[in-house]
Amino acid sequence: MKAKHFDKIFDDDNDDILAHVDLSKAKRPDEVQKRVNVDFPIWMIQSLDKEARRLGTTRQAVIKFWIADKLSS
Repeated sequence: MKAKHFDKIFDDDNDDILAHVDLSKAKRPDEVQKRVNVDFPIWMIQSLDKEARRLGTTRQAVIKFWIADKLSS
């Protein structure tokens, strides 16, 4: 599919554009992941879990968001 046709489908909003995208090959530039292990005291994990429940997300998402926020400051 040509980009012009894809743009028209998006702009017309009559079709689900995700049906035209192969997400299995999607990558974010400069966001290669690497696993790290961090040990936290129990009270910190409990606080993280409480915040994650409040936000309706996971502990990992809260940690990633907070770290990204501090690094971008």
